[in-house]
Amino acid sequence: MAQVRACPPYRLLAVHYDRFFFFPFHRVWQRARRVLLGKILPQLGSACDLACGTGTTALAMARRGLKVFAVDLSPTMCRLAHEKARRAGVPVRVLRADMRTFRLPEPVDLVTCEFDAINHVPRKVDLTRVARAVARALRPGGYFCFDVNNRMAFQKIWPSTWWIERPGLVLVMHGGYDARRDKGWTIAEWFVREGRRWRRSRERVEEVCWAPAEIQRSLHLAGFDQIRSWDATPFFRDDPWIRPGCRTFYLARRSPSA
Repeated sequence: MAQVRACPPYRLLAVHYDRFFFFPFHRVWQRARRVLLGKILPQLGSACDLACGTGTTALAMARRGLKVFAVDLSPTMCRLAHEKARRAGVPVRVLRADMRTFRLPEPVDLVTCEFDAINHVPRKVDLTRVARAVARALRPGGYFCFDVNNRMAFQKIWPSTWWIERPGLVLVMHGGYDARRDKGWTIAEWFVREGRRWRRSRERVEEVCWAPAEIQRSLHLAGFDQIRSWDATPFFRDDPWIRPGCRTFYLARRSPSA
């Protein structure tokens, strides 16, 4: 049997993220931004994309004339985001940092955290740490926009098996939901062709599940008010997997008096 190489999370996933994950779904988040941020963006001067991935959202905001920071914990993601901004000639400052403890050089008007990235923090107690770090990064009256996978997604979608094939590359993903730990997990099995042989690698990704009440409480404790939420189903047009209750988008304002 061929040896399976275990990789740190988001090593190969980072390299192939745009092709396999971002671009097939990026229009969903474009629709969500138009609904959640359409009236707000023209009034803003600066933003931070937290857990920025390869930097596509950060670049889009920078092209609107905003001063933009992009933050991610993955060294590979940070490198790809920096290279993408450099090639595009768009000024985006990329910072490698943990979303629970990150600090920006200056406060911003908006922090975004897309593609259920906020589910990736490892423990339940970390949600309040993230909310407080975001509040610290925002000016009073600034906004925090993010989305999360809900328990229904972990129970109904994550136990499935997914197969994606490209020339010289195959990805098989399978996972499940751990009710005791209240976490979803997925294993990404990579098969990469190297000459006449195939190399197999494996990455494990886990996501923490939070109830809406836990999210509301963490945001309030961090000084956010005017917390609004949207079920994600209308943004995922014609996607049979995303049913009501699977994913939620949130927009919260840091209290002007906080």
